[in-house]
Amino acid sequence: MANTAELHLQEALAAYDFGAPLVGAVRFGKGHINDTFCVHTQPLEGDCVRYILQRVSNAAFSRPDQLMSNIVGVTDYLRKVIAEEGGDPDRETLTVLRTRDGKSYFTDSEGRAWRVFPFIEDTVCLQAAETPELFEASALAFGRFQHQLKDYPADTLYETIARFHDTENRLANFKKALEADVMGRAQDVQPEIDFVLAHEADCSVAMSALREGKLPLRVTHNDTKLNNVLIDRESGKGICVIDLDTVMPGLAINDFGDSIRFGANHSAEDEQDLSKVNFDLDLFEAYTRGFLTGCAGSLTPAELEYLPWGAKLMTLECGIRFLTDYLEGDHYFATHREGQNLDRCRTQFKLVSDMEKAWEDMAAVVKKYA
Repeated sequence: MANTAELHLQEALAAYDFGAPLVGAVRFGKGHINDTFCVHTQPLEGDCVRYILQRVSNAAFSRPDQLMSNIVGVTDYLRKVIAEEGGDPDRETLTVLRTRDGKSYFTDSEGRAWRVFPFIEDTVCLQAAETPELFEASALAFGRFQHQLKDYPADTLYETIARFHDTENRLANFKKALEADVMGRAQDVQPEIDFVLAHEADCSVAMSALREGKLPLRVTHNDTKLNNVLIDRESGKGICVIDLDTVMPGLAINDFGDSIRFGANHSAEDEQDLSKVNFDLDLFEAYTRGFLTGCAGSLTPAELEYLPWGAKLMTLECGIRFLTDYLEGDHYFATHREGQNLDRCRTQFKLVSDMEKAWEDMAAVVKKYA
């Protein structure tokens, strides 16, 4: 197996002209979906030049052609916008390195897709917001990403994961899992089931607003965690949004909301002591300030009004997904102990409850910076 993996890695390396002799390729980062390597090259003069080489997960993404079409389209567009703004396209967006035959990705002898990006030096990737300032820096980057793509035709992008942030669909999947109850676990999670059913109407809020034309379909990132922003090592500013695999048509409120779900609290996602799980309004304000500054007025009045809904719905949806997976036998999310998905579900539902108590304050924060 190891020899086969090494063979495919060597195939991928040979498919690219790195412009300098290869020194080696080592596993890199903490991502769980794609296999990532850092490729080191050494020009005859000057410092080592690095690249990121990734093998795309065929389990998560069955159409690498569509995936890479999205990424190439968006990054080429961003390069033009960044250059027009007087920025540095080589540092402020990803660049797809073409294969020797001019393609955006390479397919190995096993049919797996590989792609390469030049390494963006002097940046750090943080797993958690160590300060409100860093959380705000990531918000500014995601808001700027939204602003820079405001005129990109979202309907030209492929949906790389079908109905990814369709909360109504997540609710329907939950109901199917509840009815089947293949593990016999439903009897032990009645409070969590009741919580979902009590919020059934909420699950339609964003999708109904989209259908009614209140919320526009935009180019969205769909995985707006802090670790998907590269932070400049010297300035501490978020300079580049990465991990563009889930860039597709979506709602701006969901990109905002997923960041809040992930970052506006201080507990672990699977914290068992719910007294430690609390929605932090100060962090919500820091992120809102940064995001709306980055958006630079590109959101509609309706989108601004629905931003708190984005936070609530992304958190509710995530909790529903954890509970669904628990009922189905923990097949989707990796677990390392019994009941971990249930604990994850409970933390999300606790955050939803906290948001409901702080609802007027959340709306006031948005109004303050809108």
